[in-house]
Amino acid sequence: MNAHTWGDWRVAELDELAEILTRLDGDRPRPVLIAVDGHSSSGKTTLADRLSRRLPRSAVLHSDDLAWHHSLFDWRDLLLNGVVTPLRAGQAVSYRPPAWQERGREGAIEVPRDTAWLLLEGVGAGRRDLTDLVDVAVWVETDEPERLRRDDERVAAGEITPEDYDSWMSLENSFLARDRPWQRAVAMVAGHSPLKHDPVTQVVLSLPVP
Repeated sequence: MNAHTWGDWRVAELDELAEILTRLDGDRPRPVLIAVDGHSSSGKTTLADRLSRRLPRSAVLHSDDLAWHHSLFDWRDLLLNGVVTPLRAGQAVSYRPPAWQERGREGAIEVPRDTAWLLLEGVGAGRRDLTDLVDVAVWVETDEPERLRRDDERVAAGEITPEDYDSWMSLENSFLARDRPWQRAVAMVAGHSPLKHDPVTQVVLSLPVP
């Protein structure tokens, strides 16, 4: 799968993963940006939400909100100027990306000013051109048959049309094959595993072998 050597999958406490992701130099600007990356339907949103309940003063930012009617992967400037820069200047974020304004989408991307940990979840959250913004990344790995089963459910539910899904997956697969964001991850989490574990307090985890 990649050039890294990864250890065997094992069951670990969610707190262990949180500690790995937050074991950072105390001088880093806040909020610390944690990327939760993986293929579509791998379990990124679920993991980000679980981690947010373990990390004090954390918030979750969905890349789909930044990318909405904008670009599937070219949203770095929106992240930097609309979210990261004001947060690290001590300001609260209430950001309406240009496409939200143009298309009349209600609401805004909201992040409290005292956020210490910002979990950016989405396909490409840990990609190469964000390495100067992202402090640490985790990759969510789910076998393709399971991902496709979940995708089929989303298409059947009307979340996305079959045509849009085919277009998205073609772009996603080619982008991830080129960028290989898992190579920059400090941990890999199984989004689906036969190993018995508590889905509330534990994860199935693999770490790079030194």
